[in-house]
Amino acid sequence: MEEINLRDFYQFYKKFFLGILVVCLLFVAIALIYNIIIKTPMYSASTTLILVKDENSSNESISQSDVMLNQKLVSSYSRIIKSRLVLEQVIQSLDLDYDFQELYDEVTVTSVNDTEIMEVTVTDKDADKAFTIANEIAIVFNTEIKQIYKLSNVSIIDSAILPEKPSNDHLFRDVVLALFIGFVLSSGIVFVIFYFDDTLRDVDVIEKEIGLPVVAKVFKDDSGIDLIVDKKPNANASESIRTLRTNLQFSSIDEDLKTILVTSSLPSEGKSFVSANLAISFAQTGKRVLLMDCDLRKGRQSNIFKVNGRKGLSNLLISDIHGYADYIFETKIENLYVIPKGTLPPNPSELLNSKKNEVLIEILKRHFDIIILDGAPVMGLSDSLILGSLVDKTIIVAAINETPKTELINTKKGLEGIGAHIAGVVANNLIARRGHYGGYYYGYGYGYGYEEGYGAAAKKKPVKKVASRVKDEVEEAEKIVEEKKSEELERTEKEL
Repeated sequence: MEEINLRDFYQFYKKFFLGILVVCLLFVAIALIYNIIIKTPMYSASTTLILVKDENSSNESISQSDVMLNQKLVSSYSRIIKSRLVLEQVIQSLDLDYDFQELYDEVTVTSVNDTEIMEVTVTDKDADKAFTIANEIAIVFNTEIKQIYKLSNVSIIDSAILPEKPSNDHLFRDVVLALFIGFVLSSGIVFVIFYFDDTLRDVDVIEKEIGLPVVAKVFKDDSGIDLIVDKKPNANASESIRTLRTNLQFSSIDEDLKTILVTSSLPSEGKSFVSANLAISFAQTGKRVLLMDCDLRKGRQSNIFKVNGRKGLSNLLISDIHGYADYIFETKIENLYVIPKGTLPPNPSELLNSKKNEVLIEILKRHFDIIILDGAPVMGLSDSLILGSLVDKTIIVAAINETPKTELINTKKGLEGIGAHIAGVVANNLIARRGHYGGYYYGYGYGYGYEEGYGAAAKKKPVKKVASRVKDEVEEAEKIVEEKKSEELERTEKEL
């Protein structure tokens, strides 16, 4: 668990605001129902007694010993007030339909510290009974004390008065308390969820815990435009994509960067958005770019660029590869071409793992400066793992506040296991603040949609078909694939 960031918690907390409000209102409703409907109104009446000098004493002044004696008697007198001797006489005298225990529970005796004053309180659902019982207890008690101690030292300071309002009417207090409890409880639950949440919330975590460099931070754009690099070149998201392009170029100074795989751990992390705009960014530098939709299950590039998605990569791989040019579509973006996913096949992984696919990539590398492969999510599928071994660089798109760290770690392990060259992670779904593009300002909850699109219908193919040349290209590409496999086999044997 990384160090808790208060800004992150605040943003996380805001997502649960409605739920917290509902919990608070629920607790308030419970308090109102209890006070208004369920709770029985109770009335309290109190009689105040004081221990004084014995009326039968010949000494009219009160001595210190008298005070000390009365203070000691307070505890005894309190027990006598609630004794069976006194309470049963009260029941008989008032003809109450209570037994001793019921009346005992209604009587409370309190004494003021270090004084001879006692307060007898009776609480009952009937105001008249509370008033009558409180006064009767004082009378009976005084009588019994005279018989037990042979003293006449109890005096009534205040007789009980008839209560006008229930003593347990605490509606306002209970509502405030319920609101406080609901808020604290729901907020505590949100904090626990936040603390144990495995979601990737911090860009720094990618480098510190995942062990991968961040090659770009892609900021959101509220316009909902898919091809943002083309339509809004000055937007933060466009700057982010251009930064990604530059970082990829610098990461391959000593290598010929021709093929780039864009993948993610889970669906809906923005890999298709990144793939499309990265392709546009490379095309804007004058490079001849091909975008291959290799997510044969749920590829979106045909929708983004408005090309015929029913004729694409899957159809090409099950047909004669010599006709590859018929499956390449030109877009309205200069220098940018697309191969859509095609018809959903029953065996996507087998098609991508075929020798025909390797040969196709080798052929296409002769016609394009950059080939970007929009792969399927890694978790649960082998598609991108297969492609990762065929390309020069692989980038992983991770959505901040959506992607679980464990999934990203597993994606890294899977790609490394097949020998993929991971360029780094694209941190998606960031929110720029105060115009700071380069700074570390980001937030929550952004996903790029694909409803709005831009592009052209299928146009003429960019690769001229000459039968003899195509045949030579296929044969040469097959030879290169075989040589690569032989070299790989020799390396494996040497390692063993």
